[in-house]
Parts: sequence; structure tokens; C-alpha cells
Amino acid sequence: MRYLAELKEGELVKEIYLCKKLQTLKTKAGKSYYSLTLQDKTGVADAKVWELGAGIEHFDVMDYIFIDGQVTSFQGAIQLNIKRVRKCQEGEYDPADYMPMTTRNIDEMYQELLGVVSMVKEPHLQELLQSFFVADKDFAARFKRHSAAKAVHHGFIGGLLEHTLGVAKMCAFMADSYSFLNKDLLLTAAMFHDVGKMEEISPFPENDYTDDGNLLGHIYIGASQVSARCRTIEGFSKRLEGELVHCILAHHGELEFGSPKKPALAEALALYIADNADAKMETLKEIFSSADAKLEWVGYQRLLESNLKRTLL
Repeated sequence: MRYLAELKEGELVKEIYLCKKLQTLKTKAGKSYYSLTLQDKTGVADAKVWELGAGIEHFDVMDYIFIDGQVTSFQGAIQLNIKRVRKCQEGEYDPADYMPMTTRNIDEMYQELLGVVSMVKEPHLQELLQSFFVADKDFAARFKRHSAAKAVHHGFIGGLLEHTLGVAKMCAFMADSYSFLNKDLLLTAAMFHDVGKMEEISPFPENDYTDDGNLLGHIYIGASQVSARCRTIEGFSKRLEGELVHCILAHHGELEFGSPKKPALAEALALYIADNADAKMETLKEIFSSADAKLEWVGYQRLLESNLKRTLL
């Protein structure tokens, strides 16, 4: 298969891709054309169908389509100029080729995450963690394969697990380094900080914001889910519930970054630092992996507001 990340300007392409987005637009002259976003496991690419003639068969968003066209360039990124297209049938493609996925072993990561669960000694927090990550098999299965974002960082199958594990490990390090931190509270908050993303973002292949995602957001959703479960556990104090929920609500650190509250607990601040660090490092990893390997300077990155230079290993 010719993956999108491998395509070069000027090449002819006959390949199957997932149609992630589809719009019918008009040129300045009033002529209709299709604007598409194509996806495979290496990423997405813009595509255009300028001539809506006999070679353009009917297809919809989320269909797998066979395209015949040429790779061009627009504003520094590849763009596919499609001449012919048809909808594909099951058996013509392997869905695994079209879903971006973690490069790490999902089951091994989940076992490592359960090791973090075992570090929590406070009995009510331990029961809460067990109720989600051990007893609830449906939750565990969905958590393992869910992404952590539509874009930006960890936007792939297993991304939520990989990100949560990274944040939890950083939090464990901070708790061991700074004795004033409540390790049980911090680790529990790290495990739950992004669980709301399982309702905010739909599973692959869509991996897009749901109605609740757009209306409520993952911070509110996750805080509500955890709070509701706390109240089913006998002896779970209102104080501990409030502290845990606060950490979830404040984990983006600033009001302008989407947090309903700024961190008022040391554990909430530590969680924000770990979450931000893991997200930024993954963003850098994805930027460098997608850039031309021959380039030291990879260009200005809007998300990081900097022109980045790759250091030699």
C-alpha cells in the first residue's frame, strides 16, 4: 500500500484511502467540485476532485474509496488531484491500514497502568480505581483503544492509554520526589484526568467530537463520572471526593486552557505539570517524525509558537 506519508509531489497514485471529510464547494466561477480529507494510518491529506464527470462514482464520508490521481502541493503540504474515484467494498481493504495506532504494545501498557493502580494504598481510592480499570471489562476494553485527541497529541488508537500512563509515571516520580504531595490522591487523579475523552471523542474510524464533547467537554464529563462513582463507595468522604474532582477540573491549569478551576491543591498543580509535559513531548515527537528526516530546522510550529530545530542523536 502507498501510505499518505510516503507520497511525493508529482507522483501518480492509484490507491484506497478512507474518506474522512467531504464537502461540495464552488469555484469563483461557480463550478462545483469536491474537497476531501483522506486518511490512512500515517495521517491525513487534502484532496480535490475538480471535474465531477463520469469517472467520479458516488461515495460518502467514512467510505473507503479507490482513487486515481496525482500528487500536487498546496501551501507546503501534499494535495491529491483526483481524476477517478469509486467506493470500495469490504474485502478490498484492511481497516488496520487506515487507523493510526500507538507503536507500543497495548496490553503491556495496560499491565503497567495496573501497576500504578497497585501503588495506591488509600482503600476508598483503591476501590474506585478497581471499579473502573479492573472490574469494568467494557470500560477497560474501550480505554485501551481510545485516542486522547482528535488532533494535536496522542490522536491514535491506544493514545489515551499511552498518555495516561505517561502522566501517571511522571506523577509517581513527583510524589516520590516531593514528600508534601499526597501520592494516593495524585496517582488516582492522573488515572482519571482524561477519562471523559471516551465520551467527548467518538471511537475510530470517526475519532471526532460527539455532541456531549462539543456541549460539555471531557473535563466536565470525566469529573461527573468520577464523582458519581465515588458516591457509590461506602465511606468515601466528601472531602476526598472534592479533592479528587478538583484535580480533574483543574488539570489544564488555566481558565483560558479550558479548566473550570485553577489548581488550588499541590496535587492539582503537579497533575497539570505532568499532563502538559507529556502532551508537549508527544507533540514534539509527532512533529519530528512527520518532518523530512534530512532537515534540522523543521519550521515554525503554531502549537508551540516556535521555529524548531532537531538535535542530532
